[in-house]
Amino acid sequence: MTYLILFIIAAVVVFSLAVAYLLVRRQLAESKIKIAEDTAKRVLEDAKREAETKRKEALLEAKEEAVKLRREFEQETRERKTELSNLERRLLQREEHLEKKEQAIVSTEKKIKEVEEGLGRLRGELEKIHAQQLTELEKVAGMPKEEARNLLLSNLEKEVERDAALIIKRKEEEIRKDADRKAREILATAIQRCAVDHVVESTTTMVELPSDDMKGRIIGREGRNIRAFETATGVDLIVDDTPEAVILSSFDPLRRETARLTLTKLIADGRIHPARVEEAYNKAKEELKAAMWEKGEGATIDCDVHGIPPVLIQLLGRLHYRTSYGQNVLQHSKEMAHLAGMLASELGVNVKLAKRAALLHDIGKAIDQEVEGTHIKLGALFAQKAGEAPEVVHAIEAHHGDVEPQTVEAVLVMVADGISSARPGARRDTLEAYVKRLEKLESVAKTFPGVEKCYAIQAGREVRVIVQPDKVDDVMAGKLAHDIAKKIEAELEYPGEIRVTVIRETRAFDVAK
Repeated sequence: MTYLILFIIAAVVVFSLAVAYLLVRRQLAESKIKIAEDTAKRVLEDAKREAETKRKEALLEAKEEAVKLRREFEQETRERKTELSNLERRLLQREEHLEKKEQAIVSTEKKIKEVEEGLGRLRGELEKIHAQQLTELEKVAGMPKEEARNLLLSNLEKEVERDAALIIKRKEEEIRKDADRKAREILATAIQRCAVDHVVESTTTMVELPSDDMKGRIIGREGRNIRAFETATGVDLIVDDTPEAVILSSFDPLRRETARLTLTKLIADGRIHPARVEEAYNKAKEELKAAMWEKGEGATIDCDVHGIPPVLIQLLGRLHYRTSYGQNVLQHSKEMAHLAGMLASELGVNVKLAKRAALLHDIGKAIDQEVEGTHIKLGALFAQKAGEAPEVVHAIEAHHGDVEPQTVEAVLVMVADGISSARPGARRDTLEAYVKRLEKLESVAKTFPGVEKCYAIQAGREVRVIVQPDKVDDVMAGKLAHDIAKKIEAELEYPGEIRVTVIRETRAFDVAK
């Protein structure tokens, strides 16, 4: 009986514990649910607040954009109002000017009417006098009226013819004087308005060095660096006592500029050796091409000449490094474009055509050292191939009188060329003769087979010839130097002596794998 009671009591306790455990679990679940609901509510409220914030920010940005657009609109409106007011003021001024002209015309018509009335009165008086004269003539001469009239008309006709001839001669002289004076005024105005500075090219360029120690690095061991530099560029590198500077000497401005860029790169890099010289030289040539494009494009912008084909723009840039009698050809062409444009404006002809033809008139000088033919024929040919108008091509052909000019613009190009090149100090004959002598010296050496490059250096006292090693061997190199020297003696006139140096270099390449 006791065990039964204990069992019942134990069962009741277990049941109570189970019930209590379930209640605790239920409370825990309810608390978790409540926490989750609170968290969800908080997240929802945070999301609402964030959405509200973004909405306000978007609204604020929209308002700011609207304010900005309103300000721009107001600014544009003010500018339009200013333009309209300026236009209105000009229209009012023009109306006032027209009114004054109308008043002047009315006054002139009134004066003409008064003069006509006076002439009418004089005509009547003359008719009366004429009738009296006829009556007196008939009485004095005893001639009939018709015969007297014929005699009088014959005498009057002779006097009128003589007076008319004198008037015509006087008017022709006045017109000729006025035409000469007007032409001088037009030319003087164009020249006065065109003030273009000219760069007089020399044959040397000075390159500054960071220190005198750099001279030894430029020369290299036993002069190998300077020899590699002169061989690659064709420019004479002079290292003298000038502090922190060396001199590049060459008659060809393109070579000299390429050498300057090459040397500048080597100095900036600090690594100077023959392989690096060749690498810097190739980079300098690419940079020079880009610089020539900028120069050509800048010239078209300065002269307000648009639509030039790219090939002609590149050739224009080359003209910056070309001189004619010491005068920079690109500056000369730009000056001519300004002069031709102003002359065309004064004469009332096509300004754009005149400026375009003047800017391109010497385009052949960019390639006449490389291609056979005169700069006139080459310039006209390249302009025609590039798609330039026939009027422009004709002006290029006629600017030195090789072809008779058929248009006013072609004549203006000739006039502008004469003004630009003939003014004092524009050109120097001595430098041009010197440059042509060096060009001829190089061209003589290039006529031999196997010659790859040829450079005249040392002011024309030395010619360095680089040959193709697969076509000229060491034995033939000596004979080639002898043949070139003999041909120079036969064809050229020069002071002193000219040294001919033939350089043959063999390179072997392989790849390590």
